[in-house]
Formats: sequence, C-alpha cells, structure tokens
Amino acid sequence: MKKFKFSIIIVILLTGFLSAEESNPKQEIGIVENLGEKIPLNINFYDEYGKGVSLGELMGDKPTLIALVYYRCPGICSPLLTGLAEGIDKVDLEPFKDYNIITVSFDHTEGYILANEKKKNYLAGLTREINPQGWRFLTSDSINIARLTEAIGWNFKRVDDDFLHGTGVTVISPDGKIVRYLYGTSFLPFDLKMAVTEATEGRVGTTIAKLMQICFSYDPGARTYMLDVTRISGVAILFTLAIFITIVVIRKKNKINNTFKQI
Repeated sequence: MKKFKFSIIIVILLTGFLSAEESNPKQEIGIVENLGEKIPLNINFYDEYGKGVSLGELMGDKPTLIALVYYRCPGICSPLLTGLAEGIDKVDLEPFKDYNIITVSFDHTEGYILANEKKKNYLAGLTREINPQGWRFLTSDSINIARLTEAIGWNFKRVDDDFLHGTGVTVISPDGKIVRYLYGTSFLPFDLKMAVTEATEGRVGTTIAKLMQICFSYDPGARTYMLDVTRISGVAILFTLAIFITIVVIRKKNKINNTFKQI
C-alpha cells in the first residue's frame, strides 16, 4: 500500500511538472500541437491561378498534408518543400488519388503569381509525374491565414522582411481533424504512408513531439530546436527521486517481512 501511495505521489509530481510546462504563456515561435482538433474547412485562399477556393474544396474527401511556408523564405522553407517532394517521389501513393498536398504561404503580402512559380519549380523537380491538382500552392489574406495557423498551432514572428518560424507538415483527415505532425525537413516514405493511412481512418497518431517539447525549446536565432538542459534536469530529478523512493520502500518492506519471519 505504501509503495502504491509513493507511486501516486511521483505521478502527481511528474504531471504537475509537465502541466506547468504546458501552462506557460503562448509559445511565440514554433508549433503547439492541436491533435484531435478540427481545422475550419471554410477558410478561404487563392490558388496558384488566382482563383478563390476554400480548404474544404481542395481537400475533397482525401487526407491532406499541409505545409506552411513563405515563398521568399531564405531559410528552411525550401529544404522543407524539397524534402516533401522527395517523400512524394518515394512513397507508393498517388497525390490527388490517395491524398492531397497543400502548401500555404503565411505571408499575406505574397500573391498567386509567386505561388504559381513555386509550384512549377517543385513539380518539375519530381522524378515522376503527378496530377498537378494533387499538390496545390496557396496564398491568402491575413485573417484567413491567422485562422489556419491558429487552428494548426503554428506560431511565427515577422522580423523586418522575414519570419522566424518552425518547420513541419500537418496531416489532416478528410473531415479536417489534425491527426499527426511530421517535423523536420525530410520525410521517410514509411512515415508519410503511415500518416496518410491514419488520416484516412481518422486516427490520431502518436507523436514524439510532446517529448520533444519537454526536451527542446525553439531558438529563434538559429531557427531550430535546441536542447533545453533546464527542462531535462527537472525531469531527470523527478525520475531519480521516484527510483530512490521505490528502492527505499522495497527495502523497508523486505526488512519488515524478514522481521516477521524471524518472530
């Protein structure tokens, strides 16, 4: 019973620590996961031809990968889209038939002409031909962009003519539910296929992002996630305390049992 009580105490301590991390003020830059939440399908955009479209129209009844970038980005946006193109090339699924890819600029000053140029470049870089309707490049006004980024949990900050932001792809089910986040600038075919499969079924996939958020914090200067020693130390101390208390309880219990045996 005492061992059980101590275990409860440790669980409470760990939960309190993680809750404190999550209750911090809104993260200014990076991605805050909204797994299981739905994105409004009536968000409006301009496609790469200047035509007004809604998110729901473009998604149809297919699972969708959403990549948030800005087209003039001098940093990680190009590697992200290149990595996504390489994943599309290798995965044994057909865009537009099995799933959709939507790239959205979160810079409201960018227009459809630039989006069209980016689309041509990335489609030309693929080693296999895909239906152009399967990978769309969009722009929009600040209000609709804010609706999308807030729903996804995508936080960015303008600095002069550029932006500080994270990198990754959000996987959406046909009804708009967020089922997975794929982080980084390269994507394994297996990960893409699993993400699309989960999205098709509406299953919210597991992710290591929560652990990543505990162990890493976003560094705006380096535009990447850096190891957060303070957070790791806090978790390590709690786990060490849990192990120590467990050992003490077990030894005490064994000592009591031995005493009764001697009697």
